[in-house]
Amino acid sequence: MASASLQFFAFILALFGVFGDIAATLLPHWKVNADVGSNIITAITQMQGLWMDCTWYSTGMFSCTLKYSILSLPVYIQAARTTMVLSCILSAFGICITTVGMKCTKLGGDTDSKNHACFAGGVCFILAGIFGLVPTCWYTREIISNFLDQTIPESSKHEPGGAVYTGFISAGFLLIAGVIFCSSCFKRQHGAWTYPPKQHHFPSTEQESNAGYNLKDYV
Repeated sequence: MASASLQFFAFILALFGVFGDIAATLLPHWKVNADVGSNIITAITQMQGLWMDCTWYSTGMFSCTLKYSILSLPVYIQAARTTMVLSCILSAFGICITTVGMKCTKLGGDTDSKNHACFAGGVCFILAGIFGLVPTCWYTREIISNFLDQTIPESSKHEPGGAVYTGFISAGFLLIAGVIFCSSCFKRQHGAWTYPPKQHHFPSTEQESNAGYNLKDYV
């Protein structure tokens, strides 16, 4: 019962991780730059994401521009796009597989099949967490290095946005969920190996003595 409740807790963490991963991939809040000007039509907030760049104006207007050209983007943005999409796909597969393998569900067949499905889902969550953690770390490193660069003007410097923090938290949730699912299945198999079923063996000496006794009876 405790293992089933632990798997359910890991499944809830994985759900939060999947939703946060998708939100971080789609939101344009990876880079944020606040530039307050004296003119009323001056842009006060600029946001850059993986797929679009958005701008808030002091008049209340909001405009976004999609990034159509892939080759013109920096390498870290191209890598972030690929790895975040892979993270979303793997986490979605993990949700489907662990739904079949969890103990609190009636899907998946026998116990061994459910354990294998649960372990496969945990591996998917771990890979999704790694794929989500790498681009956020790389993106944050680029933001900090540009911010500390003295040759770049202040108006072109940015700070990490909410999507970066969401990506960090989602990757942590997915990693924790994957470790819980994998460890729960491993503990069960290890327990089966540690305590094998008892087998009753009759000693050979007893059988030989019985055979000798039977031969004496016929003499």
